[in-house]
Amino acid sequence: MQQGIQELLKNYSGILLLLFGITVGSIIGIVAPNIVDYLKPLGDIFLNLLFVSVVPLVFFAVANSVSSLEQQSKFGKIMLIMCFTFLFFIITAALFTILVVYFFPVSGVSASKEVVEDAVNNDSWGNRIVSFFTVGEFTQLFSRQNMLALLIFSFMTGFSARKAGEQGKAFRVFIASGYEVMKELLLMIMKVAPIGLGAYFAYQVATLGPQLFGFYAKPLGLYYIAGVVYFLLFFSLYAFIAKGKNGVKSFWQNAIYPTLTALSTCSSFATMPANLQAAAKIGVPSQVANLVIPIGTTLHKNGSSMSSIIKIYVAFLIIGRDFFDPMNLLLALGITVFVSIVAGGIPNGGYIGEMLMISVYQLPQEAIPAVMIIGTLVDPLATVLNSVGQLVASMFVSRFVKV
Repeated sequence: MQQGIQELLKNYSGILLLLFGITVGSIIGIVAPNIVDYLKPLGDIFLNLLFVSVVPLVFFAVANSVSSLEQQSKFGKIMLIMCFTFLFFIITAALFTILVVYFFPVSGVSASKEVVEDAVNNDSWGNRIVSFFTVGEFTQLFSRQNMLALLIFSFMTGFSARKAGEQGKAFRVFIASGYEVMKELLLMIMKVAPIGLGAYFAYQVATLGPQLFGFYAKPLGLYYIAGVVYFLLFFSLYAFIAKGKNGVKSFWQNAIYPTLTALSTCSSFATMPANLQAAAKIGVPSQVANLVIPIGTTLHKNGSSMSSIIKIYVAFLIIGRDFFDPMNLLLALGITVFVSIVAGGIPNGGYIGEMLMISVYQLPQEAIPAVMIIGTLVDPLATVLNSVGQLVASMFVSRFVKV
């Protein structure tokens, strides 16, 4: 009995400590909001350490996965199934949210008077497309703001290392070694996660908590209820398709840590190490997990898909237009897929997508504050759906690829 308890504590000590840190941080944020500004630097230091470590991990993980796949057909199959999975999950989340707002409409929403401080990016679409996929200097690749460019470079490096054959063997060994080293570094940094995430959570509760009960309560309540239902129901369904009843059990046993990390940091990027660890425990092959999770962190976002629909719906309520017009719904799905792809894995990173939405629908300026504020307030749950979605997606892909 005592040995069983010790084993339980050993297996769940990380989660229990993280829960303790988040709980303490939440209490501090509620009862002593005046001191959260002094605690926030602890959270920022932890996140900064995490970010600078995850960037090289992404490079080594993706490059190593590509270079270690010996069969060209196997690699192509993984990529094809991964793309199909991402698109299927994103559209399913969007359609589910459309049904929710149709059967549970929101009323009494009008424009906010707050001034938007974030400047709109006026670059041409050509320049934006170039910046999404490439950077002008090699050193710029290793910035979390250029994740898509880094993923493409990592993918090409791994492919080139594999094509180099015997002459590329030493480089492939270096990539594999680098991946193992970066995993150990991240495990070391995650030891202080309860302190860092607790401090960051205290700041979130103190700054965002009061707004949830004000003007945006109705659309936010709708999003959070729909998001929780989607999280529990659809992720369980995806896990069941992947590995049956045992897959559902294994998924929820190992999804706790990524969920708490995402909830605390509001960053899909910061949750990536927890997802990779969870995927290994579930039994997802490393060749699949090391591709699906890093690439999905940038290109696959269930939570952003749902929040995009909610934001478009609220913007239409503000200006008195019919959201459920067939053409508007088709545009909403198109925008949602795009937003889910371009929104980076960083806190509150969806502003480019929001500006795209305003532009496509030619919405008036008064709709911008409501859209941005809702985007910020739904970020915690959206990040959970985005981040943990990568874990269940890796299970889903592994179901159809035998590595």
